[in-house]
Amino acid sequence: MAEKCAIADVKTKLIGKLSKGYRQRVGLAQAIIHNPDVLILDEPTAGLDPHQIIETRDLIKGLAGSHTIILSTHILSEVEQTCERVIIIAAGKLVATDTVENLTSRLRGAEVVAVEVLPRDGALDAQNVQRRLEQVSGVSRVLHKETRDGKIHFTVESLQGRHIRPELARAVVEAGWNLNELHAIGLSLEEIFLQLTASTKDGEPKAAAAEAPAEAPAGETK
Repeated sequence: MAEKCAIADVKTKLIGKLSKGYRQRVGLAQAIIHNPDVLILDEPTAGLDPHQIIETRDLIKGLAGSHTIILSTHILSEVEQTCERVIIIAAGKLVATDTVENLTSRLRGAEVVAVEVLPRDGALDAQNVQRRLEQVSGVSRVLHKETRDGKIHFTVESLQGRHIRPELARAVVEAGWNLNELHAIGLSLEEIFLQLTASTKDGEPKAAAAEAPAEAPAGETK
């Protein structure tokens, strides 16, 4: 376990003499040495340098294959990097439990897609591309973000409940242009958290996106 948690080089030293990063890893080694079914970690990367954070994330992900891991943290970027499902609690109430992707879809209700188009031959007119994208079925709005190095960037929003990525890709290719990039743009976990925990007039947290909690199967990271 000392090797697994990268503390073998300091195992002859007193824990009190170690840096905070090493003490974090010692605590992690102590927690998993008996191979528990469920492992609860509270801010496991606090105080670590960037290299140690990556090592700890990889270790946690590796443990998820044989343990249920509950990660308690306010560092939401850490949740996005490490966890498979998210549980959000506000004012002592469970307001959401789902994947980040599903929470984004439920809160936003529409798809937002980043599109980057390149010409095959010669120059390409951004207005012409925008008009073509606006004609795609299910598209509600197309925003021209920028044109740089011959690449034209757009943000395309769908109507409620419509998935437009296949149609967008087909429209670009059939128009004779090169589709350099196409991907969905999700809400950040910070945005999701703020929306779900925003207080209503009576002081109760919003819970429109909540779903009934289920027991986590072994091997899942939260």
